[in-house]
Amino acid sequence: MFDNPRVIVLRFGELFLKGGNRAFFEQRLQKNVKRAVATLPEAKVHKLHARVLVEVPEELAERALERLGLVFGVISLSPARVVPKEIDALSAEAVRFAQEAAAKHVSATGKRPTFKVETKRSDKRFPMASPEISRLVGGHIHQATELPVDVHHPDIEVGIEIGPERAFVYAERIPGPGGLPVGVTGKVNLLISGGIDSPCAGWLAMKRGCTLIATYFHSFPYTGDRTKEKVIELLKWLAPWQGQIELFVVHFTDVQKALRENGPAELAVVLYRRMMIRTAAEISRRERALALVTGENLGQVASQTLENLAVIEEAAKIPVFRPLLTNDKLETIALAKRIHTYETSIQPYEDCCSLFVPEHPATKARLEDVLRAEARHDVAAMAAMLADNAERIVVR
Repeated sequence: MFDNPRVIVLRFGELFLKGGNRAFFEQRLQKNVKRAVATLPEAKVHKLHARVLVEVPEELAERALERLGLVFGVISLSPARVVPKEIDALSAEAVRFAQEAAAKHVSATGKRPTFKVETKRSDKRFPMASPEISRLVGGHIHQATELPVDVHHPDIEVGIEIGPERAFVYAERIPGPGGLPVGVTGKVNLLISGGIDSPCAGWLAMKRGCTLIATYFHSFPYTGDRTKEKVIELLKWLAPWQGQIELFVVHFTDVQKALRENGPAELAVVLYRRMMIRTAAEISRRERALALVTGENLGQVASQTLENLAVIEEAAKIPVFRPLLTNDKLETIALAKRIHTYETSIQPYEDCCSLFVPEHPATKARLEDVLRAEARHDVAAMAAMLADNAERIVVR
């Protein structure tokens, strides 16, 4: 089965809770893993009991780890080696891993590490119990390296897993992103701007298994092409998490001006946002997306009061998800740095909703007042026209 005994072990968490649907979730995870390593020569993906193993040549291991770290549903990864299900082979490989890990630890800290051995034996046909294997292999490691044992807080944990199909050994557990595999919960449409919040909201939607498309509202020449390029750059950071993202660029200038010129000034931002929501919902209908995702945060700006959010959402007619609703800004900034969108997001840009904004925008808009203002326009026709003329860009 394995041409190369060097593999990367992928573990998944929430998928164990899915009962009768578990096979569907695992199949999607395996598909996403295959996509992540598809361009790596000789990479092979094997589904085992409660694990996915990725076999790659030694020289491609680091690149594979980097790509596999972008697969939602994976809770941890370990570079490992497949070995025969024999105690001598397991012990010899565990000693090698412990020696390599100890050398790295000494190089990084200048101190000799402590260690422990942790064994998982799901193949009950193996003649030794897990604690007995750990004690025996730990004794071999101590004899070969003279490293001290610490079973409570070790610097190095050598892992042994003996499953029905294969056994493998490792000494490193790298955290994965967790969540659910992209594609298991349906397609959503992210309203993206050039700011910090919306890319984070899109990332969180993907983490819950959503496939992402995105819609950006471009008010040229007031928002220049540099802002559009910035949005594309932000999506390039998100795209590897699912392979590619379709972006719809809506040219919003003329409609935005019409709304501003023929409606109460204090309602301008609410009218803009309702038209954006309405248009994005129309694009979603055409693309079979089931919900909208926004980076809105309760109380962060004038349009994000409970009253305004309720009035804005009324225009959607499909669910609107706001993953950042209760975050404070520092939490969102920390996430943006983690997913590498922060440095792009803080570059100067113009948001179309910041254009033609009155000195005192409404913070508690009433739906009846908004509907009265919209009655001066055929808002459904406007939204359809904007969707018709949207520019489609595939971002990889």
